[in-house]
Amino acid sequence: MTYFQQLISCTDLHAILDCKDLVVLDASIPPVGKMKAPTHSWPEHCIVKARRFDLNQDFSDLDSDMPHTMPGAEHFECAAQALGINQQSQIVIYDDLGLFSAARAWYMFRAMGHKNVAVLDGGLPYWLSLNKPVTSAGADGNIDDLAKGNVKSNVKGDFAANAQENYFCDWREVEQQIDKQQEVILDARANDRFRGVVAEPRAGVRSGHIPSSKNLSFGELFDVSNHGLFKSADELTKIFQQLNTANKPMVMSCGSGVTACILALAADISGLEHVRVYDGSWSEWGSLAHTQVEKG
Repeated sequence: MTYFQQLISCTDLHAILDCKDLVVLDASIPPVGKMKAPTHSWPEHCIVKARRFDLNQDFSDLDSDMPHTMPGAEHFECAAQALGINQQSQIVIYDDLGLFSAARAWYMFRAMGHKNVAVLDGGLPYWLSLNKPVTSAGADGNIDDLAKGNVKSNVKGDFAANAQENYFCDWREVEQQIDKQQEVILDARANDRFRGVVAEPRAGVRSGHIPSSKNLSFGELFDVSNHGLFKSADELTKIFQQLNTANKPMVMSCGSGVTACILALAADISGLEHVRVYDGSWSEWGSLAHTQVEKG
């Protein structure tokens, strides 16, 4: 089987659906703020053999005050094993919005040392538009699990987490970069949120952006004329070159560490290294009393 480590097309995924080492994960999350709910979603609609990657519960540090916080290696390993994921698994991740939260799951597996993990380009909406096979969750699983909205594997996997350094950073490291400017901070939120002209969707979070950061709304990475698929590697490279002319290391930020991972995936496709994600992102920065905030 050919292995994929960044993106995989719907055609390529369809061709390997019967491979024994394939694990398909639905990493969709509920709409945030004013986001429109998807037309088709888990558990009524999912790709055949998909398992549920529950970002809000199983794969988050529930002891953290911040949403979607990266859990520790032991926690992640147990949750991945419960999904029947093995060391040799080819993981393919998608979500129900085309590409929103799937990149976060991709980045988390990469941060835990798993290389053969890819995001489905176009996600469930494009898969459906091509009339590729779908089913309802639990059709081949346990009805009790379906009732919980979380189908897992009947066989425990042997996935072993190998936490990698320098995949995530915290507010202290970001604060240092405001003065040092050794890294470029990119913010994946919509421009009106970046400029602070609209209220944040989370209560108690200030509006604005991290001083010295630059705005790269994640939607700019998609080709709207081509079903919302990722732009080409050359186009993505040009986008990063315009924002990071000195080719400095980059810190990706967003609302809660989810869409920042879309920027990280795009950077990886572009062959760029030395990229980190600010895990707390604006949910943390905008709620801390002592952090600097800029508008405009």
